[in-house]
Amino acid sequence: MLSLERVVAGYGPIQVLRSIDLHIERGEIVTLIGSNGAGKTTALRTMCNVVRSTAGRIVYEGEDLSGLPTQEIVKRGVTQVPEGRRLFAEMSVEENLEMGAYLRRDGAGVRKDLDHCYELFPRLRERRRQQAGSLSGGEQQMAAIARGLMARPRLLLLDEPSLGLAPILVAQIFDIIRKIRSEGTTIFLVEQNAHMALSIADRGYVIATGEITLTGTGRELLANEDVKRAYLGEV
Repeated sequence: MLSLERVVAGYGPIQVLRSIDLHIERGEIVTLIGSNGAGKTTALRTMCNVVRSTAGRIVYEGEDLSGLPTQEIVKRGVTQVPEGRRLFAEMSVEENLEMGAYLRRDGAGVRKDLDHCYELFPRLRERRRQQAGSLSGGEQQMAAIARGLMARPRLLLLDEPSLGLAPILVAQIFDIIRKIRSEGTTIFLVEQNAHMALSIADRGYVIATGEITLTGTGRELLANEDVKRAYLGEV
């Protein structure tokens, strides 16, 4: 569905990604794990040209996306849920969700998807008139994911969805990620909680200093001794 082919990217003179290759097949959950500063978020942002690659290709459903503006990539079905949620704090929850559909012109479809988001996240229905900035951290993460779903993505890019959440909320968020995939959305997950990410992933990649160092199924990486020592807190 999407592949990065020998992609190089960074910020000004700072090279973060060093000729990385990875691919996502339709219907999968694929996760990218690594330590802080390894290049996880840069890889995700490069997929939708929030960060522009300086070499290599980003290919989505056979089309090279490398030169396209981000909004054109969103139109093609790729949506990012950014790290830190980045909600519009003074707008209501429902207004934030509606912003996720800003490129759409199918009013009836938008309303149907809004109702579906409230089914996925009942707490958001209760809070729909509340200012997004007044939500708890877990509720804000739910709102950020729901806003991403309002674009009706075929590929959903999730950046650190468990960041700063209590363990019980982390479990809820990962259950919802599984449900979203079961409904037909392909998911690329960047996550520091390596154990949870690999537990739900079909496949995973490990990135270190901008290079892919390991790949395998989620189960294979969970059992890998190097992964256990470096990312799972096991000796």
